[in-house]
Amino acid sequence: MRIGVLGTGRMADALGTQWARAGHELFIGGRSRPKAQALAARIGHGARAGSLREAAGFGEVTLLAVAHEGVEAALEAAGAAEGTLSGRALIDCTNAIVPGRFTLATDGGPGMAERIAARAVGARVVKGFCHCADAVWRMTPPVFADGPLAVPLCGDDEEALEAVRALVRDMGCAPLDGGGLERARLLESTVAFLLGFWFGGMEPRAALPPLAAQSPA
Repeated sequence: MRIGVLGTGRMADALGTQWARAGHELFIGGRSRPKAQALAARIGHGARAGSLREAAGFGEVTLLAVAHEGVEAALEAAGAAEGTLSGRALIDCTNAIVPGRFTLATDGGPGMAERIAARAVGARVVKGFCHCADAVWRMTPPVFADGPLAVPLCGDDEEALEAVRALVRDMGCAPLDGGGLERARLLESTVAFLLGFWFGGMEPRAALPPLAAQSPA
């Protein structure tokens, strides 16, 4: 699969490296061409680099991996309003979280995924890979005592969802269908809530009973 990556930070590095290792063809786009080229060189496996607009027009799938404050500028530079992402599965892994407070910077309005969908004309947005830090995505594979890491996905387009599910499986993880894009804001809120526990040194998994315990007798 051909994957364009918008961004040159840690999430772009972690996810891009995993997908390149799995045999996918990557094009890294950044506001700084030297940074994009440096990331492509680190990823290897034939990864190429260039501008955000070039990355937006590259493949069937595009990963948006920039800080939430930079999303609007990145989409503008990529030409998203002009349809450069039209028809492509656009993975939104961003988290708009207020540092130290673990609340959403988007509180009171649409979530990040919905805002991105409104700005990226014709893109088929899928929210995913937002619930873990880059260190988890660098694991090969992210498997723990109770099995592979599950990756919640929210989106409205089944073809785009299936493409992203394939990328989840290629990392050794398990896709977890979370419903339509309107539910992405619930996922974003969940991540903010979980971060409060993790940064507080607490284990949120202790609050979740196994599925069998929730089933009616």
